[in-house]
Amino acid sequence: QRRGEDVETSKKWAAGQNKQHFITKNTAKLDRETEELHHDRVPLEVGKVIQQGRQSKGMTQKDLATKINEKPQVIADYESGRAIPNNQVMGKIERAIGLKLRGKDIGKPLETGPKGK
Repeated sequence: QRRGEDVETSKKWAAGQNKQHFITKNTAKLDRETEELHHDRVPLEVGKVIQQGRQSKGMTQKDLATKINEKPQVIADYESGRAIPNNQVMGKIERAIGLKLRGKDIGKPLETGPKGK
């Protein structure tokens, strides 16, 4: 190299990087998939019911979150319709505010009957 002679070099694929898996899907197909597949969000109607129920009990988002052992951001996401519905969280919120959030009678008072096993 010092003498000015040609030195043979070869570039190794992904050398010096942590790439172990070979990607076979083409990017156009991947783009189409990401546009078509998305998670369902909480309907805005449910968010409004949560907000009204919480305010009728005189609770802040933080109070409700503390009561159901979740983060305040979770309550904010549910109320704004950004959250992906989780049945466990929905059940906790239903019991805390006393209103139905799932099924066809959303916003109706929750029947507090004995649990049948």
